[in-house]
Amino acid sequence: MLNVLNSLQNTYSLISPPPLFSPSFSCRIHTYTPIFAIEDLTRYKFAQNPIQINQIHRGKKKMVGAEFEGSTNNAYANGLLQTNNGCLEQKVDELRNLLGKTDDDPLRIVSVGAGAWGSVFAAMLQDGYGHLRDKVQIRIWRRPGRSVDRSTAQHLFDVINSREDVLRRLIRRCAYLKYVEARLGDRTLYADEILKDGFCLNMIDTPLSPLKVVTNLQEAVWDADIVINGLPSTETNEVFEEISKYWKERITVPVIISLSKGIEAELEPEPHIITPTQMISRSTGISMENILYLGGPNIASEIYNKEYANARICGSEKWRKPLAKFLRQPHFIVWDNGDLVTHEVMGGLKNVYAIGAGMVASLTKESATSKSVYFAHCTSEMIFITHLLAKNPEKLAGPLLADTYVTLLKGRNAWYGQKLANGELTLDMGDSIKGKGMIQGISAVKAFYELLSQSHLSILHPEEKTPVAPVELCPILKTLHKILISREVPTQAILQALRDETMNDPRDRIEMAQTHAFYMPSLLGQ
Repeated sequence: MLNVLNSLQNTYSLISPPPLFSPSFSCRIHTYTPIFAIEDLTRYKFAQNPIQINQIHRGKKKMVGAEFEGSTNNAYANGLLQTNNGCLEQKVDELRNLLGKTDDDPLRIVSVGAGAWGSVFAAMLQDGYGHLRDKVQIRIWRRPGRSVDRSTAQHLFDVINSREDVLRRLIRRCAYLKYVEARLGDRTLYADEILKDGFCLNMIDTPLSPLKVVTNLQEAVWDADIVINGLPSTETNEVFEEISKYWKERITVPVIISLSKGIEAELEPEPHIITPTQMISRSTGISMENILYLGGPNIASEIYNKEYANARICGSEKWRKPLAKFLRQPHFIVWDNGDLVTHEVMGGLKNVYAIGAGMVASLTKESATSKSVYFAHCTSEMIFITHLLAKNPEKLAGPLLADTYVTLLKGRNAWYGQKLANGELTLDMGDSIKGKGMIQGISAVKAFYELLSQSHLSILHPEEKTPVAPVELCPILKTLHKILISREVPTQAILQALRDETMNDPRDRIEMAQTHAFYMPSLLGQ
């Protein structure tokens, strides 16, 4: 223990004023019991003057804000405002009754996938309902074995020491020393290990509440009442095919909420796209009535830091209304909507065009004019495409428009486009980026291009009056495919596409979509 504390003292010397580590102070540390020695050292780090230091000495044996996993004793827990316990309990009871739960059988919610949004969603539920342990249990599944590299461990240590609440929490949970050891290079941390302490590997800078983490998929899902799909679309089919093996003998049918915003394409036997909810239904045999999609203008870290946000949960009326009520929090308003197709397709499309938005922002040095021109053209293409996939699609307004806007402004796909354009990233690095996770827009570009370039899906060109593949009316989508997939042109080509003198007014494309019978149910495999 003496050696560990000496190492800890040396580590703190990197981030604390030297006077705090005089020989006399060091000697006093070693006379304490181990846990209080570290906590005293921590409190000294945050003491700003002699009066505070004296207060620390007088109260060093008093544990401030007793905490246990799932507890929300304070008015605020990790930045999330807690509502009245009676109201929360009522919402839980209403959902339990709808699911047919008995008094001694808790509602079991599991999030499958531990990316940024999946982890935040689970943490929000934990913050809101985790204290009702007899009535609801929340856990999250992620694959085991993903190690945390040295640079990330060092950054994680800095984040911990910048947040006094997080630091004290880890000390009380006897979890702090492993981060010290990882900072010194004496230990390897793993993604599932740090997630238990509230650190998502894709979002290190935003500590979450501690989570119940399960690395065995069967253990996580076999008795789940509600499953949250936090997987990228590229992994959804594979994981839910495995899950279906564990549900073969189930009597009750679970409810599944998909957060995934991606699209895949299949060209046989007929060209069509597959949305994550369709993948889940096909893999598990569960009716679409029990599968919903939740989307909206949601930047995960900002939502967890209590920035006001809203979202829509889309699907069957039986489940969307009670789930909207259950998921609603003071800063996170959830509405319900019946148009699952449009919302899920838009969720995939916005990632496509967000990559281009990032490129435009970087190449024009954040020109507001260029970004607004791009926004006008990409939204017109999105409206055109949704009219091919849905008979009466929801208008691009409200949360749908806001989701597009925020993703083009700040999402990971826009970030990727920026880094690609300024040379910090290359296409050879793939679509899974350290610290960000899966860039779903890349596979979505490929999916939509392949789907809309099929010649037998031709529509009449409004000016030339000749049959053309739908993609010919989507110049931005075509250009993104040339940049990202076929790699025929550099990122600067996105600006050339915007500045093409032959490009029509975006309004023309929207009017054409709204006044012509473009709907092709076969594109959704229907």
